[in-house]
Amino acid sequence: MLSRLWTLWLPLLILLFQLGLEIMFSSNDLAHLMSEDGPVEMLQWLIIVGAFFVAAATMLRINPRQNKGIFVWLLIAALACLYVAGEEISWGQHFLNWSTPEYWSAVNDQHETNLHNTSSWLDQKPRLILLLGIVVGGIVFPLLQKLKPGLLPEKFAVIYPPMALMPVALLVIGPPLAQDVTKLFGIGLFERVSEVQELYMFYFVLLYLIVLRRRVLA
Repeated sequence: MLSRLWTLWLPLLILLFQLGLEIMFSSNDLAHLMSEDGPVEMLQWLIIVGAFFVAAATMLRINPRQNKGIFVWLLIAALACLYVAGEEISWGQHFLNWSTPEYWSAVNDQHETNLHNTSSWLDQKPRLILLLGIVVGGIVFPLLQKLKPGLLPEKFAVIYPPMALMPVALLVIGPPLAQDVTKLFGIGLFERVSEVQELYMFYFVLLYLIVLRRRVLA
């Protein structure tokens, strides 16, 4: 099982650090920090790239004939991580700074060479699916396993996220909820709360895939 350093203390430290930045820096500075080319986006990219390599490396260590279900699950996770990682940097455009072709710029909201800015079905819908998966898998399932043992099918136990990941799952939904509450009093805690949430979403995926790797290779 993962240490509480990774599942609790580090995520909380990141949140406190983010809140410190929100207090100390101006809106313009925060906008740069949270921009497409800023350090927060780069950290998100590094995390999801790490998650891809964990999933891919685990796939290479198992026999797909003997572990077909796990192999398919890891394949889906690896492809999803690869898609997100590519989209985060517009498939290299953020690094190499090539010009977006006119025909693609016309259908892309941010005039970048990515897919997620062309349709909500390639951006908000996958994000919502991941968010629901984290809430259900990271909060609901662990609670059911603790309060109602045996309710969830035992044959899928290997893919259920452990209780240890619940703090990260709570931090996925915590900042947006706190933002909504504070806005009622005319205060905004975060300059771009969606980026804070995305960071924790990717971090949850990384930790989950590490846990899954340890389980299937045990």
